[in-house]
Amino acid sequence: MEEESASPPHGRNLSRKVVAVAAGEAHTLALTGDGFVYSWGRGMFGRLGTGSESDELFPVRIKFNDPRSAKGTGLKFVGVAAGAYHSLALADDGSVWCWGYNIYGQLGVNGENSLVPCLLEQFLDVGSATESEVPLKVCSVKAGGMMSLAIDNLGTLWVWGNFPHESSSNEGGFSLVSSFTPTPLWDFHGHVVVKVACGNEHVVALVSAEETYKGEDLVCFSWGGNSHGQLGLGDKESRSRPQIVEPFDHDSSFAVYEVACGAFHTALLTHKKRPSDTLESMCWTFGLGENGQLGHGTTRSGLSPEPVKELPQYVYLVSVDCGLFHTSVVSSAGDVWSWGMEKGLGLCPDASFSRTDSGDAISPLQINELNGAKFQDPIQVVCGAAHTVVVANDGFKLWSWGRGRSGVLGNGKTTDCYSPAVVLWPPLTDDFKQEEFNTVDKKKPLDDGDNTGERNLTEDAKEEKRLSLAMEEMKLLQSKLSVMEKYTGILHGSIFGKPFKEQDIPVSLQNSGTYDIAKEWENMLESADWADLVRLEKFYRNMLAGVKDKLMKRKIQEMIKECLGSSSINPGA
Repeated sequence: MEEESASPPHGRNLSRKVVAVAAGEAHTLALTGDGFVYSWGRGMFGRLGTGSESDELFPVRIKFNDPRSAKGTGLKFVGVAAGAYHSLALADDGSVWCWGYNIYGQLGVNGENSLVPCLLEQFLDVGSATESEVPLKVCSVKAGGMMSLAIDNLGTLWVWGNFPHESSSNEGGFSLVSSFTPTPLWDFHGHVVVKVACGNEHVVALVSAEETYKGEDLVCFSWGGNSHGQLGLGDKESRSRPQIVEPFDHDSSFAVYEVACGAFHTALLTHKKRPSDTLESMCWTFGLGENGQLGHGTTRSGLSPEPVKELPQYVYLVSVDCGLFHTSVVSSAGDVWSWGMEKGLGLCPDASFSRTDSGDAISPLQINELNGAKFQDPIQVVCGAAHTVVVANDGFKLWSWGRGRSGVLGNGKTTDCYSPAVVLWPPLTDDFKQEEFNTVDKKKPLDDGDNTGERNLTEDAKEEKRLSLAMEEMKLLQSKLSVMEKYTGILHGSIFGKPFKEQDIPVSLQNSGTYDIAKEWENMLESADWADLVRLEKFYRNMLAGVKDKLMKRKIQEMIKECLGSSSINPGA
């Protein structure tokens, strides 16, 4: 029954509880309550941190080898972040770890891409060198596009990778500068940077109005590229230095508490400053709007913040995130709304979305679980380039939907998903199984005189082993199926000029498992129209010509070999 997972009992193991997620272009990270990091999706450039570039269709735990520790283990992580093709993790000792794509220095270390997490040692050096009574320690990390960000315990913002910088060749101009070294941003000196987000070329930060953060005194700043109005400053002029977004300045009646950036658009969550009778909140968006990602009912871009008016008025939004061309929010009651490309799913134009109601959502659309229910006890929503993940059931259940290639949805498949699907969580790993073994019914005495408890444990261990073997077999079969589907799709597309779909499988094969290729070929030709027959004729004519050409080349090669052979035997001939 699902009711048990909806309200996990007190003390339930933290290894199963997801406390934070992050999504990149086509990969997802999850952080558990006991401080471990998991990843799944596309492995290119090493963004998964598994030591290879292979895709992962299910969540896998990332191993961190700490050079400071003799055992190389013992780290507990408290934060994760994902850029387009790279990843970050923050440990509770303040150490920052990065892996993946590093062409622009977004890993904060010199060198090429990293397939495994590498320790960013600069923060350790700075922390030990500071003369402050409070040693410097990173307390949050963020990433987006090709840049990485961190906020330390003194409220200083650090940036590295491909980030906005003042251009030296053009006074007041803007350019993106690549840096392999984390650099502090001193524009907010004397204030505290509380939250930050970044897109491909712009950064938005929530900063305390005074020297200390008091809870509702945040001022919104933005800087960087502004070709689509993503800075919310009323124009399209880029800024090399942070500038206040006026609706959310010192005197604003709205308290900003959350910020997210897409590639070229921005979203903010606010509520009325106290005193207020209710906690209803508003979502504001600005920037690129051509796919409806602003949710304003149009495809126009917005140069200044405007509220998403079609969201219900009396709800409290707990999380917001932006994908490449879509935006999603989740309320405290478990309602999820999305808007933007392909009905707010975030699917890119090359996706095979063939429903009759396909098209971009220019206003919020509500997304529910498969049975139409709300997402119980939601924690967070995150958007990748073309997929969305919701953490619900107080962290014990994950849902995903959108573009599914490379296994980014974590459900074992590589197909697109137009409605929420359950992520395989928790994964059946050795760590989870060993933990389960160690905690089997601790309330029951093992020494009960007839060794029943010991036998139960043995049977449980055997069952876990059988489950593990079955799971490994399923992963192997899934991998083989994925390769076969790709091969079938390419072959089918080459012959018939259209993507392969399940309905293309002949009825005889579906019903009986046997396949009369001659008969099915004849049926296909009979049902094909004139254009299909002409295209098939061209395809086979070209293919036949290629075969004949190859045969001719082989014959010529054989003739040459024969001539060379005979001449070597009879050099005087």
